[in-house]
Amino acid sequence: MSTLLLKSASILVTMDDKRREIPHGGMLVRDNVIEAVGPMEELPQEADRVIDLTGHILLPGLINTHHHLYQTLTRAVPAAQDAALFDWLNTLYPIWTGLTSEAIYVSTLVGTAELLRSGCTTSSDHLYLYPHDARLDDQIRAVQEIGIRFHALRGSMSLGKSKGGLPPDKAVEDEDVILRDSSRLIETYHDPDPYAMLRIALAPCSPFSVTPRLMRQSAELAREHGVHLHSHLAETLDEQDFCVSKFGMRPVALAEDLGWLGGDVWHAHCVHLNDDEIELFARTGTGVAHCPSSNMRLASGIAPIRKMLDAGVRVSVAVDGSASNDGSHMLAEVRQAMLLQRVMANPDSLSAREALEMATRGGAAVLGRDDIGQLSPGKAADCIAINLNRLAYAGSLHDPVAAIVFCAPQNVDLVLVNGRLVVSHGRVSTLEMGPIIERHNSIARRLAG
Repeated sequence: MSTLLLKSASILVTMDDKRREIPHGGMLVRDNVIEAVGPMEELPQEADRVIDLTGHILLPGLINTHHHLYQTLTRAVPAAQDAALFDWLNTLYPIWTGLTSEAIYVSTLVGTAELLRSGCTTSSDHLYLYPHDARLDDQIRAVQEIGIRFHALRGSMSLGKSKGGLPPDKAVEDEDVILRDSSRLIETYHDPDPYAMLRIALAPCSPFSVTPRLMRQSAELAREHGVHLHSHLAETLDEQDFCVSKFGMRPVALAEDLGWLGGDVWHAHCVHLNDDEIELFARTGTGVAHCPSSNMRLASGIAPIRKMLDAGVRVSVAVDGSASNDGSHMLAEVRQAMLLQRVMANPDSLSAREALEMATRGGAAVLGRDDIGQLSPGKAADCIAINLNRLAYAGSLHDPVAAIVFCAPQNVDLVLVNGRLVVSHGRVSTLEMGPIIERHNSIARRLAG
C-alpha cells in the first residue's frame, strides 16, 4: 500500500460535515482513500510521496452532473450562435447525425481534459445520439484512458419529427434497441461499489424526443438494476408549451406521471419550476443539475436555485454541452451560478461557499454518492489544488476560498483522482494532448462541412 502526503496548503477546504477550512493544512492518502486531514502539526510528516502545496488552496474535486461531450466538436457554429433551444437543436441535429465512433472517442478526450484542468474530478455525460458506428463504449474507453471518475449516461431519442417529436427521424433509434443496449451497458460496465470509477445511468433525452413508453420502461429497467435516471426537464417555455399541448400537463407533472421523480432521479436545467413543483422535488428527493451558462446562452431563463436550496432540493452545478456553453470549465460555472442568482437584485442570494458546496457535496448527493465531494477520512482521494500566487488573485487573499469564485476563473495546478495524479503543474499528465486536439479539429471540420 502506497501513501501520499499533500502538505502545507495555505488553506484546506474540507467541505466535510463541519465545513472546516484548515490553515496550513494537509492530507494523507493511502492508495485511493483519504486517511487523514488536518493541520500539518497533527499529520505524519513523511510518506512514500510528498507534494508541497505551500501557497496553494486545496479543495475537493468538483463534480459535473450534466454534459454532452460530443458537442466540443460543434462549438460556436455560426448558424447556431443566436438561437433559442428548439431552433438551436434543429440547426445542429443534422450535423450531429454525422457522429462516428472516432468522433465520440476524441471529443470525450478533449472535453474531459478541459474539465480536469478546470478542477473537475467526477463528471457525468449525457450521450443520446448513436449514428453510424457510435457507441457509449467509445466514450467509456476514452474516460478510462484519461483517468476521470465518470457516470456514463445511456441517452436516447426515439420520437422523430414524423411522429410529433423535434429531432429528425434519422437521429432517433428503435426503442427495443435502446432498451437492449441499456441492459448490456449496465451489465458490462456499472460498478456499484464504493470508490467506483465508472457507473451507468439511463437517460432518455427529453419530453420532446422520446415517448412515454420509453420513459416508463427505462425507469423500470434502471430500478431493476439499481442505477440512476437522468433527463432534461423544464428547460424552456417552448418545452412547457409542447408538454401542455401534447400531454395536457406541465413537464414536472409529466415526469411525476411517468415515475420520473425520486432519490434515484436527477434532471438537468429545471428553469421553469413553480413553488409547488419545487416543493415536490424536495419531498421526493429529486435532484437538479443547474447549468447557468447554457441557460444564459440559449436565453432559457434563470433557474430558481435560491428557492430550491431553501426548500431542501438537492442541487448541483453542471457545464452542459459544449455547444450551448462553448466551454467545459467547472470553476467558471461555479462563479456563474453565484452571479446568476444575484442578477435578480439580491446580492446575497448565493454566496461563494454555497456555490462551491453545490459543485462538491451537491454533485455527490445528486449522483447518489457518499464517497466523494469532501475531503475527510474514508472518502475517495479526489482533490484539486490552485496556486494562489498568481495575477488573477492579487489583492484577494483576505479570503482565498471566496477568491477562487469571485475572481476570474483559473485552471488548476494539481488534480488527484482516486489517488492518481492526472493533472500536474496545470497539464494533463495521462495523455499527450497536442495530437488529440489536432485530430479533434479535423473531425470538427469534417462534421460541419
